[in-house]
Amino acid sequence: MENKQQFYGWRLVGALWFLYLLNMGFPLYGGAVINTYMLKEITMERSVYGMGFTLLNFFVGVPSIMVAAAIGKWGVRSTFGIGSALILIGTLWMAFFASQPWHYLVGFGVIIGSGIGFGTIVPLSTAVTRWFKKYRGRAMAMTLTASGFAGFLGAPLMNKVLAANGGDWRQAWLIVAGIAIAAAVVAFLTVKERPEDLGQLVDGIEEQAGAQAGPVNSLATKFNWTPGEAYGTRSFWMIVVGSFACQFPFFFFTAHWILHLRGLGINPADAAWAMGLFTMGGIGGRLIGGWLMDKMPARFAFMMGICCYFAGSFLAINVTAGSLMVAFAAAILYGAGFGWTFVCLNTMVGNYFGPVAFPKVNGMMLLLSALACSPAGLVGGKLFDMFKSYTPAFYLNVAICIVGICALFFATMPQKRTADSTIKA
Repeated sequence: MENKQQFYGWRLVGALWFLYLLNMGFPLYGGAVINTYMLKEITMERSVYGMGFTLLNFFVGVPSIMVAAAIGKWGVRSTFGIGSALILIGTLWMAFFASQPWHYLVGFGVIIGSGIGFGTIVPLSTAVTRWFKKYRGRAMAMTLTASGFAGFLGAPLMNKVLAANGGDWRQAWLIVAGIAIAAAVVAFLTVKERPEDLGQLVDGIEEQAGAQAGPVNSLATKFNWTPGEAYGTRSFWMIVVGSFACQFPFFFFTAHWILHLRGLGINPADAAWAMGLFTMGGIGGRLIGGWLMDKMPARFAFMMGICCYFAGSFLAINVTAGSLMVAFAAAILYGAGFGWTFVCLNTMVGNYFGPVAFPKVNGMMLLLSALACSPAGLVGGKLFDMFKSYTPAFYLNVAICIVGICALFFATMPQKRTADSTIKA
């Protein structure tokens, strides 16, 4: 009897969207607001404060190889559960035990950072890569828009909670703990590993029909790649350099944007809205980047997204207490730059090296990116401590973006020379 079961892939996209909203948006973007209130009770230098975000970014990316191994052994759904459990532990640590700077570094930076690493990008992008090929860019973009909505809701919501409860940041972390529990339940009920598990095919269409999509398939590899072979290509290393331009400005901006605005005399509520607009800008950027990834060579789509950081940086440098619209525009452009390039980054790895190698190859790319970009919060804080201004940090972002664009120019689609490595249609 013919199987007429509706393709589950798009329902899975919705589930992954919600998981990303819960597991990253509130611990990171909401946490960025919560931590500014924490500073009133646990005093520390800006460099130490920035170090917390450096550690978080480091532990989001560095365990990526372990995350890939967890996916291989236990599956995507269980890996999401591990992430939620770690976020829960970290938020409870912050709510009940944090009273010194090193407590903040361990709870927010190490434990919550590791939870975000296990509960977001690698399992999410692995699931999308397994379920989609023809529409991979759009599916990836739709899923990743969740963090934009979470930031738009999470930052102002946490600010409202803190304003209403007299700045009780510990109570705010308990709210995030409840959200982590909800994420674990969602993962258990909705995540399916592969289309084959439900008797379905990639994209929900027959392979013969998929083979007719010549212009789209030309954007994705037709070879079976192993991780070792991928690491030996020039394109992989050029993508890694491109990832620095994607993530270093974002890591700096997330850690210091609110402090930058408040230091210029912008009130906390408006600064929180600026952070929200930053994440909302990421929604538009993700959708544009995902659409372009299904229409044009990946490296050019990636390079176009990086350009948003240039305009955002120069606007951010010129923000004043009386130019709130400039601050909003800079935030939107920075959000668009990150959303656009981050979709391109993850989709590009899948398109260039295929779904089989994807978890390990993408995990290695995120590991290397984390090692290079995690210090962004610390570097930004150090530059502020030295110059009493964030302007040098924004100029550093511009320089990194220039290097990234140059590298991506050489990140062409890799080719194998052996005929037996071709994926059989």
